[in-house]
Amino acid sequence: MRLRTKVTLVFGLIALVATVSLTVVTYAFARSSLLDQRIDVARSQAVANANRVRDQLRSDGLDSLRDFFPGGGIRTEENGFAYMRLSSDEGDVATTAQRINENSFPPELRRALGQGMSAMQVYQFSDAAYVAVGVNITEFDKAYYEAFELSPTERTLNAILLALGIGSGITVLLAAAAGWWTSRRLLRPLGRITDAAGAIAAGGLDSRVALEGDPDLDRLADSFNEMADAVQARIEREARFASDVSHELRSPITALAAAAEVINGRRGELPDRTQQALDVVVGQVRRFDAMVIDLLELSRIDAGVTDLHLEEVEIETLCRRIAARSGFPDLPVQVAPGASRTAFLDKLRFERILANLLENADHHGGGPQRVSIEPTDGPFALVAVEDAGPGVARGERVRIFERFARGSAARHRIGTGLGLALVAEHATAQGGEAWVEEGPRGGARFVVRVPTGAMR
Repeated sequence: MRLRTKVTLVFGLIALVATVSLTVVTYAFARSSLLDQRIDVARSQAVANANRVRDQLRSDGLDSLRDFFPGGGIRTEENGFAYMRLSSDEGDVATTAQRINENSFPPELRRALGQGMSAMQVYQFSDAAYVAVGVNITEFDKAYYEAFELSPTERTLNAILLALGIGSGITVLLAAAAGWWTSRRLLRPLGRITDAAGAIAAGGLDSRVALEGDPDLDRLADSFNEMADAVQARIEREARFASDVSHELRSPITALAAAAEVINGRRGELPDRTQQALDVVVGQVRRFDAMVIDLLELSRIDAGVTDLHLEEVEIETLCRRIAARSGFPDLPVQVAPGASRTAFLDKLRFERILANLLENADHHGGGPQRVSIEPTDGPFALVAVEDAGPGVARGERVRIFERFARGSAARHRIGTGLGLALVAEHATAQGGEAWVEEGPRGGARFVVRVPTGAMR
């Protein structure tokens, strides 16, 4: 899970817990308050109506109550009802609603009034919640009952609960959005640092991170920039050192090579053992000279002082010409169906690439077998050199393009260890890349992707 997602979820979870807790507390308080208020109102109204009944009994007697209840003397709420038994006769009752009898009230309430007490109870009647109030009229030994429906209060509580739920949902969404925005704001410097680190890794040593105007984030940016400055200074110092060393070695190596060639030209005058020693000296001087040349070339690439001259060329013709110059005039160059016959590249750099690959195949792969030109996705073409050697182990296929790296098959052979590094550098400079894979007939297959003329 991404860090931004985690931060968003944490914000949302905190908001959810807070809003649920607040909703529960608010709803419980509202429910208690509204129910208490409703019960108080019911009690007051029931007592007031009981007092009217008592006054009616005092003034007109018991018989007057039969018309007093339904005639409007007792005012009950909508869906509420009142009831009073007038005598022991089953049907001798006074009520404000039809089909209401003593069993319409809870038995606990009736027992309490039978014991001469007044009482109140919440109960269910006809699938609805009611609060029943019973008032004992001691003066006439009568019990007055009145019921009040709680549905309006329940509807109010449901509306409150719905509003709290909607508010909680909106709060959680806003908190999640705030978490997303906050995480994006906090991670933006990290994204810039990541981009800068990637640019540095790709060779842009001058990439830096801009300050955010925040003391905490600026410390991170300053630390990264200081590290980048140190890395750039060290790399440039090492590059200058390699360039300076290579340049300083160029003159003595040239002199040594010239002297060795002069002596080698008169090797017939030397004893056999001296000739063997001379062969070693000449070979090592030539290898040293090639290494210095390669180091100077890499130094120029690192310093960015080499120019890139792209032009459209006939790639098959150029490959045949380079193969002939490299000592392989009869090497087959095959163009696969659908492959572009032109490429848009720097001829000098491409010649260096193909010559190095042919030399590598000759020294370490049993000799080059063929050069193939193949199509690929996009405006590119693949130029591959196949050899007859043992191939390259899968774990070494990336490392052998590093400087001074050697595969296991070339560890005890001649070479400077810089040829494939130059291939990768020149390929990248022209907008392509280089890699190695297993050949279709065994051996290694070194592939370079080059842009075609369609990129112009």
